Amino acid sequence: MDPQQSQLLSMNSLRFPTAGKIRAGIKVLTRKAAGHPQAQEIYDQGIAQGQAFDDIEKALVKAFPKLSCPLVPHNVPWFSVRPRDFAHPSLAQQIVDRFAEDRGEGRQVYQFPVVFPADHWSMVMPHELAVWSASQKRYWSQYIDGQRMCRCRVQPGTQHSGKRVVRIFGGRQTQLRPHNQGRCEPEQCPEYQGRLCNLVGRFVFYIPGIQSLSAFELPTRSFYAMSAAMQMFEAVRSLRGGRLAGYIDRQRTPFYFTKRQMDVSHVDEDGRVVRMPQWIIDLQAPVDVAELLAQRDDVEAVTQQAQVAVEVLQGRAGELVPATLPPSGGALERRLDRERILDRVQGLGLEASAFEAYAAERWGQGWALNPKGCQRVWDELSRQAGDPQGYADQMQAYLSGAQA
Repeated sequence: MDPQQSQLLSMNSLRFPTAGKIRAGIKVLTRKAAGHPQAQEIYDQGIAQGQAFDDIEKALVKAFPKLSCPLVPHNVPWFSVRPRDFAHPSLAQQIVDRFAEDRGEGRQVYQFPVVFPADHWSMVMPHELAVWSASQKRYWSQYIDGQRMCRCRVQPGTQHSGKRVVRIFGGRQTQLRPHNQGRCEPEQCPEYQGRLCNLVGRFVFYIPGIQSLSAFELPTRSFYAMSAAMQMFEAVRSLRGGRLAGYIDRQRTPFYFTKRQMDVSHVDEDGRVVRMPQWIIDLQAPVDVAELLAQRDDVEAVTQQAQVAVEVLQGRAGELVPATLPPSGGALERRLDRERILDRVQGLGLEASAFEAYAAERWGQGWALNPKGCQRVWDELSRQAGDPQGYADQMQAYLSGAQA
């Protein structure tokens, strides 16, 4: 198996168990459903009891079979924390008691602190293009050998008698979708063009002060929210030497989820670009960047001292000086110039022009003039070497977000 594919599969197989979901918005009755007084009563009762919106919708469909979709999403500036969305409803109450505030619309959770359980953003923000039926996921995207492919489940066969379906040990197997040779190409996909296939993702995190061995999740379908969060993840990782998990600094500063209103553009049925305001999930990292850089320098110094100690204990102290200490004048930093960095970019199979546009947008036009800046870029390329296609997607998403 290709090493990159093996790494990709191993990353996808790691899933953190979750104790509940925090929602980015609410659901309200459609205009048609609101015309039934009993539907309004069922909805109000479910809200008062803290039921999940999915359960309220099931109760409405049971009472009014002709209302196939009685609820629609509604954009609000707060997060929805409902007891029935949690394995232990008391966790929802803890979150509300600790973080809810009244800004004129009742006590709502407008922001809350989080820490992430892993260093790679693909683990704390898993996402995919997916098609769902009423009971299961039919098709979904997955990167294989650097290419986005479409997968589906294998239909179970029948026993020799032809009457019974073969029992599958370990769950149903998956395969590449036969359509389009398994390639995921949204512009050519009938499900995507028919609005059946959509981007779905979720943030996975812990909440400081809320005691739970399992993590929590925040589902989202917003490309803007995920793109902005990806930029934040990579910025923090670059400042922390590749670290994302845990508190951000020594002062135990967490990340914060909040919401901000921004104009979101989309193309309507007539091909026109329409912009409308929406409340978007916003990930914040309220830290002193200078302090964070100083902290990283301290960690690097300690690491170098540890390497010296190891060499001394192994009896190779004489070999250490030329190996770990650069010559005076910073010869190592001089070697890390723009040309060498672009050579490595092309060695990873990435387009140099695309990388330069990304680097200029992220670190400024003069990023290659600063030796420490070159070292920071080199470190990022080293961290992304195992997943160049994922890094290419990240660069594209960053540039798309900057131009939006």
